[in-house]
Amino acid sequence: MKVWFTIPELAAAHLPDLPQSKSGMDAYARAQGWKHSGLARQAQRQGGGWEYHVNLLPPAAQARLYVLHDETPPPADHEATKRRNALWERFEGLSKGQKDACEWRLQAVAKAEELRAGGICVDAAATMAARRFGVSRATLFNWLAMVKGYAREDWLAALAPAYKPVSDRAACDVRAFDFLKSDFLRPEKPSFTSCYRRMTKAASLKGWSPIASERALRRRLEAEVPKAVQVLARSGKEMAKTLYPAQRRSRKAMQAMQAVNMDGHKIDVFVRVPWSDKPVRMMLIAIQDLFSGKFLSWRLAEAETWEAVRLTIGDMVELYGIPDEMVFDNGRAFASKKITGGNRTRYRHKIKEEDPEGLLVALGVNVVFTNPYSGQSKPIERAFRDLADTIAKHPFCAGAYTGNRPDAKPENYMSRAVPLDDLREHVAAQIADHNAQAGRQAANCAGRSFDETFAAGMAEAIVRRPTAAQRSLWLLASEAIRAKRGSGEVHFMGNRYWHPALNQHAGMKVTIRFDPDALHQPIKVYTLDNMLICDADCISDTGFRDVDQGRAHNRARRGYEKAVAAQKAAHAKLSAQELADIVYRGAPKAPTTTPIRPRVTRIAAGNLAIDQRQAEPIAEDQSDAYFLKALARMTGDASIIEFPGQSGRGDEPVSSEYGSKKEGGASE
Repeated sequence: MKVWFTIPELAAAHLPDLPQSKSGMDAYARAQGWKHSGLARQAQRQGGGWEYHVNLLPPAAQARLYVLHDETPPPADHEATKRRNALWERFEGLSKGQKDACEWRLQAVAKAEELRAGGICVDAAATMAARRFGVSRATLFNWLAMVKGYAREDWLAALAPAYKPVSDRAACDVRAFDFLKSDFLRPEKPSFTSCYRRMTKAASLKGWSPIASERALRRRLEAEVPKAVQVLARSGKEMAKTLYPAQRRSRKAMQAMQAVNMDGHKIDVFVRVPWSDKPVRMMLIAIQDLFSGKFLSWRLAEAETWEAVRLTIGDMVELYGIPDEMVFDNGRAFASKKITGGNRTRYRHKIKEEDPEGLLVALGVNVVFTNPYSGQSKPIERAFRDLADTIAKHPFCAGAYTGNRPDAKPENYMSRAVPLDDLREHVAAQIADHNAQAGRQAANCAGRSFDETFAAGMAEAIVRRPTAAQRSLWLLASEAIRAKRGSGEVHFMGNRYWHPALNQHAGMKVTIRFDPDALHQPIKVYTLDNMLICDADCISDTGFRDVDQGRAHNRARRGYEKAVAAQKAAHAKLSAQELADIVYRGAPKAPTTTPIRPRVTRIAAGNLAIDQRQAEPIAEDQSDAYFLKALARMTGDASIIEFPGQSGRGDEPVSSEYGSKKEGGASE
């Protein structure tokens, strides 16, 4: 396409935004200073004259020329595009003061162009504009020359002052600078000054030259080594991660109890506990609703254990229901098989097919594990920061506050310890205040409290509720305990538990499930095969002279006796007389028994024989002799008496009857 045109050719084309006559076009060219723009040349034709490049024309005039010559616009000039981009990159690198100077120059140039477009000659327009803006004519002409050849929208960047940026690259031997960088970029974090001193010593030994000053090399290192590289080399990967912006997730589309997150926080307070003589620090394990930010449940434990995690989850499920999703890190307590066993996204322990289902898997909760050591992934960490101030630094804990770091101990360090029961009440009060505080600025709260936001969300949410049988999933189980003989009551942790159903298991071993923080509540009793027996109530002790409690106990026992009697009547519906009548009524009479005599009989002898002789009277003078004889028979001692040879009834020699007894042992 033709790109060079004379004044007559441009006037004959009747181009838009340009004069339509030859004289007007010539005056316009002089006013715009086309001859001095660098886009004008002497015409190579007879009569001479000047030709002007098409780029000097307005865009509408250029498009008209393309149509007249029946040609498509030329392809984009990549060099011109690069030049334009470089121009604006240079402008963006200016300081605010330099950009303000460019805008002031643009106002002066625009004023001169406005006057020239109004019919005033170039010199007069430049003089008037220079006088108005307080600069010389030469300066204004220089600014006009800077914008020649650029589109009107690029004039601001074209008017940028020409300056040479100060170089951060100090002249230094490459080997010396590499030594300095390698020494400085170490995890031990040496100071730059010590690294520079070691480098100068090494340079003097190795003959490295030149060596720049310490401040010059410090500027060069800051300019050449990115900040992220310095943090990674000196502070590690975890600190380098903080240089990348964290992902921000919106919770506007969520519902109450759709997702919760859980974590533990070590409370900076010394606590006096019954099981230790030394004060300890308790762990606060809590669950937070992601929709509203409300704390749903919490427990205090000496350590972050799976037992405490399971009980905290149980409290939430009993109070508000079963969430759809639960978020926590892969700590040992949360990733325990008792909690997440069977979940395919666990990042701790080896997954086996025979693993039992964990609590959350059994409840149908989707478990989401966050990245380790990534506090920004769990919103509950932000809530713990508030509670750390309201709980540990509260006047209630004065003297028991430990400080949040080993080097931040208060003056009254370890002057007292808070009793565990008192701390539990204090934590409950502070969490309640945290949930009820108005003016929350979260997107879902919009000035409401966490409690109000959660209540509004629960009014529209559909939440699964647990069954009574599912409660045993989160209660702690004890080892086998033998029920007491007789009543079958269970003794555990100094308490007694009983239910009438335990009578059947008296003296047998059973398993119980319980809440360690609510031992006065009923416990669940199971057989060793894990079959539910009953919910046994806690039986409290009474005072020795407590008459009212004694009467209440007697009433309860009488009620139990009546209930058992009613059960007996229900089971034993027939009396003994009714049973006898059923057995004998209408039954045939028993046959009469006829004695049977043997054909051969014999007379009984020995002690079984019946003495048919009549007893003879004993003479008075023989009574002593018969007495001694009877005594000798009883004792077996024949030496008591001696009868020389009496005959008749009972007068055999005693020695012959009992002598064999002494010699041969016991008689028959």
